[in-house]
Parts: sequence; structure tokens; C-alpha cells
Amino acid sequence: MIHLHNICYLRLGVKDLDQMVDWATRILGLELRQRDETRAYLRGDSSVYNICYILGEDVPDVAAFEVKNLAELHKAEKELAALGIETRRGTLEECEERKVQHMLALQDTGGNNVELVCGPHMSGHRYFPSRDAGITEFGHFGLHTAKPGKRELKFWTEVMSARVSDMIGEAALLRIDEVHHKIALFPSDNIGIQHVNFQVASVDDVMRSWYFLTDNQVPIVFGPGRHPTSTAIFIYFLGPDNRVYEYSSGVKRITDEESYVPRMFENKPSSFCMWGAVPNVSEFE
Repeated sequence: MIHLHNICYLRLGVKDLDQMVDWATRILGLELRQRDETRAYLRGDSSVYNICYILGEDVPDVAAFEVKNLAELHKAEKELAALGIETRRGTLEECEERKVQHMLALQDTGGNNVELVCGPHMSGHRYFPSRDAGITEFGHFGLHTAKPGKRELKFWTEVMSARVSDMIGEAALLRIDEVHHKIALFPSDNIGIQHVNFQVASVDDVMRSWYFLTDNQVPIVFGPGRHPTSTAIFIYFLGPDNRVYEYSSGVKRITDEESYVPRMFENKPSSFCMWGAVPNVSEFE
């Protein structure tokens, strides 16, 4: 089984790179670390970057995970080959572009692009936000999976070592460390990134951003609310790339692996928000 040490970065294609960089810094509150004519690297923590926006709507979404060392990457390559899963080693140029030492590219059973990396570059400069949204770290991401999603759930739990924290209908919230979830699988007719989460320091930051986003005419698609699964207080909103972004605070941690039993929540709005907020489902599909 492949041990995922942490989520590393997302690579996302955009139609208008200038517009996306402006929004991500001025509204979302990320720090622009580097950009050229076709790529922009932004972050919300001490990593060199969390998201690389790439000019081109046809650029496929990619989610990357860190493994501990090169030996683990070699081991993963062999395990995936034994399962009949095709992989490809990243070239020197691809690794330099991604700011990692080594990279292995593959697809999950639903066709989502995944990269396993080791040696991601870090920065000696502290994260300096472009606006004070209270962001503390790149939290998690949602992933579209094929319906009903059973093959993908098996891949992520039996091949990639993620553990189920909770289920909401057929949607799965998966952890790779103590944090309640770092990956959320949502069965749909699409593939790719379903939403992008950044953790913020407190409920006050969530609510300050709710007012800020509303004042700046950013579409709110869910919340403010509180997840009964992870206990996090949240707000979801729409970016100019038609992706959903989320701020959340107070996520649950699961420290007792031996005794924890995943819960099965009914597929109803109350399972997504215990306060009564109802998501705009069309924006998440």
C-alpha cells in the first residue's frame, strides 16, 4: 500500500491567467510566489506553492501528493505496475517546473490525474498574504469521481492508504493523517477538482470573509454553516474559473485510529450543514 504523506499541490487550467491571479490575490488572499506568461504559483502556507494556475482551459486538473522519500516513490511505482496501473516518471524539466525532486504521474480508476512526488521545495520566507483572510494552510480538495464511485473509493483506500472518516450517501471523506479529511470524493458525471479548501484561523475569519466576499459580489454557493461530519465552520464561494473555493475553521482531528468507526450520514442537506444552510448543488456538479 502506498503511504501518502501529505497533499502537495494542485495544477489547474484557466482561461484568463491575469484575471485568475488578480482574484486569487485580491479576493482569495493567496500570495503570488512566481509567474510567467503561462503559469502562476500561489500559496497560503509555508510551501513554495499550493496551486499552479496554467493558461489553457484544456489543461487537465492534477492533484499531487508527497511521499516521504525516493525509496517510497520507487516502491509505489512497483506496486502500481503490479496492479496494472500505468505510471510515468517525470522528466527533469517537469520536476523543475513542479518544484520537486522526483515525480510519478498516473491516473486513478476514474481518470483523474494524480502525481506522487518526493522532495517538494520549501521556502525560507514566511507566507505573506495579499489580504488578511486568516489563511493558515492549504486544507483539502474535493475530487469528482465516476458514479457510483465504488472503484475510486477502493483505489484511494486500498491502493493509496487513505482511510474513510465519514460517508454522506456515496460521497466519501478521506484522511491521510489525523485531519478529518484531506480528500473528499464526490460521485458525478465529471472528473477533476470539485472544490479547493483553505483553512483559516477562526470562525471570525470565516465570517469576516463572508462579509468581504458579499461586498465584492463574489457568488456564495454554500454557507456560512457547520459540517456535522468534520465539525468545521465553513463558507463556499465561486471563483472566476468556475471552481468552488472554501474557507473553513475548526476541523476535527481523529487521533485514535484503533477505535474510530466511520459514520454513514444520510444524503440530505442536513448532513452537509447542521445549521440549515443548503448548497447550490449545480455549482458542485
